[in-house]
Amino acid sequence: MVNGLADWWDGVELWLAQAWFPVQFVLVMVVVVPLCLLAAWAIDKLVGRLSHWFGPARDDDGHSS
Repeated sequence: MVNGLADWWDGVELWLAQAWFPVQFVLVMVVVVPLCLLAAWAIDKLVGRLSHWFGPARDDDGHSS
């Protein structure tokens, strides 16, 4: 199974490397950019939650202690 997956991926990689540049560009815009935006959103949410959880303690007036 792993060999079959590796062979398939090698074929995809070879096809992409040999593809015409505009095709590569469109694939990046359609696939990679949305994945990067999704990853950035998820990292932002995770860091926001962790900074809220590990952030400094606040007094009632909003100043750090």
